[in-house]
Amino acid sequence: MSLTHAPAGAVRQGSLRELNLALVLGRIAAADRPPSRADLATATGLTRATVSAVVEDLLAGRLVSESDPAPRAGAGRPARGLVLADQGPAGLGLEVNVDYLTVCVVDLAGQVRHRTVHRADLRPVAPADALAQLVEMAGAARDDAAEQGLTLVGAALAVPGLVDDAGMVRLAPNLGWRDVPVPALLAEHPPLIAQVPGVPALMVDNEANFAALGELHSRPPGPSSFLHISGEVGIGAGIVLDGALFRGVRGWSGEIGHLPVHPEGRPCRCGGQGCLEQYAGQEAIVAAAGLAQAELPADTATARLAELAEAGDADALRALHDAGTALGVAVASVVNLLDLDTVVLGGGYAALAPWLCPPVLAEIAGRVLTAAWSPVTVRPSTLGAEAAAVGAAGSVARRIVAQPAGWLARSG
Repeated sequence: MSLTHAPAGAVRQGSLRELNLALVLGRIAAADRPPSRADLATATGLTRATVSAVVEDLLAGRLVSESDPAPRAGAGRPARGLVLADQGPAGLGLEVNVDYLTVCVVDLAGQVRHRTVHRADLRPVAPADALAQLVEMAGAARDDAAEQGLTLVGAALAVPGLVDDAGMVRLAPNLGWRDVPVPALLAEHPPLIAQVPGVPALMVDNEANFAALGELHSRPPGPSSFLHISGEVGIGAGIVLDGALFRGVRGWSGEIGHLPVHPEGRPCRCGGQGCLEQYAGQEAIVAAAGLAQAELPADTATARLAELAEAGDADALRALHDAGTALGVAVASVVNLLDLDTVVLGGGYAALAPWLCPPVLAEIAGRVLTAAWSPVTVRPSTLGAEAAAVGAAGSVARRIVAQPAGWLARSG
């Protein structure tokens, strides 16, 4: 019983079992079609007896389930395939943004099993109160998940700001948050998740980072390198290079909303001037289109803009064109710097992509050195406005897939 590329030196039996569990489950998760036990033995280099034993453990632990065999030609009994289970452990995704709270549950296969959104302007709300509302929503999500046979094993919180390694929100300018100890504030509430070895009880990260991870792991898979831009009241970006999130030295990369597109322009909440958010953020576009923000609920802002643009409204079309131009200036700088060939428009931008993409592409064509012979693709997000919360919950689910032994030890 050995791995194809077993590490040198002695390996404890327990460690070997953990490696085999992760190897087999990872292959099942990555497969384009449900693999049989024989397929897994071939793919992993493990013996069929070892694979069978591992699969039985995964089945008993509700990490995988058997699917109906695919039709086959010739003699012999078709083998049953294996898929990630739709019951068992699941991830809890949380998001605090300027004008909404979101909670979602994602199972091991990446399917969204619960999602709720509460729309409200959170700028006047104290961080502790906003998080308390989120915990209440999460409690309802946990109960719904339990009815579906799911157990929440970890939570990930997406916020529109700079987050340090300890989960403290150092600065979220559009929310007015500074040095907010999110883990400590959440610890004041009763736990909502089951503790599992190898899975953090709480992860906190920038919402654009989680959105980029959600896009990276969506099906069908897209490119392994891209820039994901989340367009809300604020604008953030997640940078994915060679299949991994680029975080920078302190984990604060991707603040594209604060790139100056008019250096002597409008003042920004961050303290700078002429930042992209002041020209291409949701509130900036709404104002430029001649719509009264107070009369336009947050959940209808992008829908109303899209409706007006579809109808040929001149003010809406001009506002979207000007926002796309400003966005294109910033995007061209990032593309020149990082040599990316794909830009994904997420958040509120996804619904507005038909009108934003042309001016963005025009700026790229005129400003990116390699655009003439190496085109850049600009497209809407696969997940749209759900990307951050789904990406957050999915990051928890992937921890279980990568380290299934902890869940099996707890559930066994």
